[in-house]
Amino acid sequence: MTRKRTLGYVENQWTCPNCGTRNRGSVQACENCGAPQPEDVKFELPSEQEFVKDEKQIQAAQAGADIHCGFCGTRNPATATTCSQCGADLKEGKARQAGQVMTAPPPPPKVIKCANCGAENPGNQSTCVQCGAALPKAQAAVSADVSQPVEGAVKPAAQKKTNWLLVSGILAFFAVVCVAGLFLFLVPSQSVQATVTDVHWQTVVPVEEIRPVNYTDERGSPPSDAYNVSCRDESREVCEQKTIDKGNGYSEVVEECHTETETYCSYTVDEWTTIQTYTLEGNDLQPVYDTPTLTSDQRLGDETVEFTVTFSTDDGIKTYSPETLSEFQQFTIGSTWTLKMNALGGIVSVEP
Repeated sequence: MTRKRTLGYVENQWTCPNCGTRNRGSVQACENCGAPQPEDVKFELPSEQEFVKDEKQIQAAQAGADIHCGFCGTRNPATATTCSQCGADLKEGKARQAGQVMTAPPPPPKVIKCANCGAENPGNQSTCVQCGAALPKAQAAVSADVSQPVEGAVKPAAQKKTNWLLVSGILAFFAVVCVAGLFLFLVPSQSVQATVTDVHWQTVVPVEEIRPVNYTDERGSPPSDAYNVSCRDESREVCEQKTIDKGNGYSEVVEECHTETETYCSYTVDEWTTIQTYTLEGNDLQPVYDTPTLTSDQRLGDETVEFTVTFSTDDGIKTYSPETLSEFQQFTIGSTWTLKMNALGGIVSVEP
């Protein structure tokens, strides 16, 4: 179950399409040129947000979405029944869109230069202090959340701009490292003549038996065949803060929380477990496996074998590990081979 609480309300802003002036959200007509706010002009969060303290503003924020008159387009508060401009019945009007999660704007620049007169203005100004011309706003933000309010302020979550040049450089570096690694280990750099001086094999046969295996604090439900089961639930509160457009020039900052519960269990399961391994080894080309005697509650596990061939070269002793028995049995003592070596002196391949 999601629990929601209101942290406060912030005033939005809107940009006049006629003159470009940024206006407070509660203002229904542009403060610079007097043009009314059209219904298709959306509200935005200002760069700096603070919770409104005035009771009238709070009541206005809680009233619901404003209504644009169906006859003259004037924006009216949700509580109005007739248009304040032309007196028309607002039943024919259109309520502004509401409920959208507002995007957090970027922090304002320290200084905004007026394109009209060249005067430098503080970054939070919407109109030039010298000539009154509209000042450009910061570019749209990528984030859709705002950070936790501190002492009445609502600050947008910081967004770090991706440095694609740096990312490209890092990717290029790793690509070079990978290519260099492949070259060093997989690409032959020289051929060496070699003679087989020794062969060796080692076989391993595990014996398994059903034994109780204990598991502790495993996430999720225990297996159906588990016993000595003991489970516990761990709960944690997960909260997310959102800023929601009210459609009336204000946004509601809400915190939505829900409880996430995870189950952890300790239990015992009877499983096949290796209790002993039987190892044989030899220096010929015919590996053999031990055949241990099993009781009724035992079985053989997966057998494994390792092969090693030792070569004598002008550069010293080299060893090679064949992957299959048929390959291993080709290396008779005294036979000669060509070893393809990498730059680090390792064997890449072996040819007759």
